[in-house]
Amino acid sequence: MGLPLLLEQAINGVQFGVMLFLMSAGLTLVFGIMNLINLAHGSLYMIGAYLAATLYQMTGQFVLSFLAAMLLTALVGAVLERVLLRRFYDRSHLDQVLVTFGLILVFNDLVRMLWGPVSVPLPLPSLLAGSVQLMPGLQYPTFRLAILAVGVLVAGGLYVLISHTRVGMWVRAGASDRPMASAMGVNVETIFVLVFALGAALAGLAGMMAGPITAVQIGMGEPVLILALVVTVIGGIGSVRGAFVAALLIGVVDTLGRILLPPALGSMVIFILMATILAWRPKGLFSVHG
Repeated sequence: MGLPLLLEQAINGVQFGVMLFLMSAGLTLVFGIMNLINLAHGSLYMIGAYLAATLYQMTGQFVLSFLAAMLLTALVGAVLERVLLRRFYDRSHLDQVLVTFGLILVFNDLVRMLWGPVSVPLPLPSLLAGSVQLMPGLQYPTFRLAILAVGVLVAGGLYVLISHTRVGMWVRAGASDRPMASAMGVNVETIFVLVFALGAALAGLAGMMAGPITAVQIGMGEPVLILALVVTVIGGIGSVRGAFVAALLIGVVDTLGRILLPPALGSMVIFILMATILAWRPKGLFSVHG
């Protein structure tokens, strides 16, 4: 394998890791703060992609469609939290798994009713459809570079929000000690809605960016949900920093592993990595719970 091809695959791994981070950041916050296992997070990924594709077909405005789809996906998440999921905060994790797994089936059938069983196209605008020469012999798609840029901006924004704002202080307090945060006057219910809506918006954004590369189709969120759960466990429950580091690590290892290793081993490499890291740090790399 030549250097340009190896470098291209390494960048693909970083880009894949950025998308995993967007998917897993909301998941780890919801799990860390609310102690809620939300398997329906992958459905929000799918809904965001479908909404973006539909709005782009209607308006022809790519950026506007993405922003509107993010807001609508956040609204879906907020409604889902207030109407159903908040009833399961004090229930067992098994109950949470069962109800959110049921939501996966509901959302898949709902999408099939609204959009049909056939995948929906999400084309790229001409500005993002080309490629950029990174080095001699290496042309890299502009849209994948845009994904990298958006992911880094979102990661930076989340860092500032969580580490340097009053809302972030409330989020960290809720993640560390929910009863104490409530006793100190933090409106935990409002924080829960905002965090869940933010997580839904990020999952939807990840789905929108994956749509032009893969396909906007029913069930597209389930495979990436598995990897997002791996990211959450490796990075540490409740840690956005851990989710970012783990997502990049898994993205690069998974991409290069499938190319450089035999197929059977390449498909297992991330789970071997997870087992190795958890044997070293059972609570993940940066768990907020110690």
